[in-house]
Amino acid sequence: MQSNINPVARIADLPLESFSQGDSYQSADVGIAERIGLTQIGARYSEVPPGKTGCPCHVHHVEDEMFVILEGEGIYRFGSKSYTVMAGDVLGAPRGGVEYAHKLTNTGKGPLKYLSISTKSDIDVCEYPDSGKFLVSSTVVAGGVGKFRYIGRGKSSLDYWDGEDSAE
Repeated sequence: MQSNINPVARIADLPLESFSQGDSYQSADVGIAERIGLTQIGARYSEVPPGKTGCPCHVHHVEDEMFVILEGEGIYRFGSKSYTVMAGDVLGAPRGGVEYAHKLTNTGKGPLKYLSISTKSDIDVCEYPDSGKFLVSSTVVAGGVGKFRYIGRGKSSLDYWDGEDSAE
C-alpha cells in the first residue's frame, strides 16, 4: 500500500454527487473505498430522499453486496419478499440469480442514509429482472486500457458464429 494514502474518510466531508432519473430514482452518492486505499472491496455512501430509490432492482452474478442502514427507514425488496428496514440494520445481497435480486426504497419522512459494501471484481454481470435487461462490465481490456460496458436484453441474443467469416 502506498504511504500517501489517507486511511480515514469522514463521510460529512465527502463531496456527494446527486442524480435523478424519472419519478422513482434519486440519490446523492460518493465512493469511499478508493479514497482510503482499498482495491479489493467497493464501498459507497448514499443518501436517498423520501419515496425514492437509488437504483433499479438488480442482482450481481459475481459480486456480493451488503448495505448498512445508518439513518432512516425503508423497504428492502429481496427476491420475492420485502423487508422493513431501519437504522442499525445490515442487509445482505449475495451474488446469484434473480432469487437474490434486490432494491432499497426510502419509505420514511427523512433521507435514507446507508453504506454499500461489496466484493470487487474486474468482470461482472448484473441482471435487472423487472426490465429484462442485463449489464456486462469489465475493467480489464486488451492492453490494460479502457473499460467495457454493455447493457442489453436477452431477446437480442445472437448465434455464436453470427458475423464471423465462413470456414469453408
